[in-house]
Amino acid sequence: MKELVEAIREYGVGVGTDIVKVDMFLNHRLDTSLLVKMGQAFAKEFANEKPDLVLTVEASGIAVAVATAIALNNIPVVFAKKSPSRNATDDAYQSRVYSYTHSVDNYIRVAKPYLPAGSRVLIVDDFLANGEACDGLCDLVRQAGATVAGIGVCVEKSFQPGHGRLEQAGYKVYPLARVTGIRDGRLLVED
Repeated sequence: MKELVEAIREYGVGVGTDIVKVDMFLNHRLDTSLLVKMGQAFAKEFANEKPDLVLTVEASGIAVAVATAIALNNIPVVFAKKSPSRNATDDAYQSRVYSYTHSVDNYIRVAKPYLPAGSRVLIVDDFLANGEACDGLCDLVRQAGATVAGIGVCVEKSFQPGHGRLEQAGYKVYPLARVTGIRDGRLLVED
């Protein structure tokens, strides 16, 4: 997606050899115009899959998931929570996910009524590196007896194995932008 590639080139920063920092427009400060366009791009790509809802992980994926759901005629958005809360019930699907960015294990969870059996679920997230978050979301969908309609990611770190692993597992994966590497703090982005 041309606008996202341009934003990555202008505002993105590489940290070391493997951290992609795009918080200026995607996950700390949000470029709302760009988010709307990203949601429309995901909706166009996955409309024929006829998703019933969009699933993401809190917190960075929520904004683009909402934009996507609106573009898909206002279907619901469900986000997996990373931490337990006092009002959470035990009636939830749960999966362990290793956070590449934070180097910790999280147990993501979704209350069972929010992921109906038989539903077609579009997974949308901000990043794809090793595929851990998407693996965990796919696991929640399997536990629910639902179907993954596809996986949309804003920024794929194509120098890491997530995309290939998810495709080998049989999922359609659609990245809006691919970062192919980091050189001297600059992100190398595929046109």
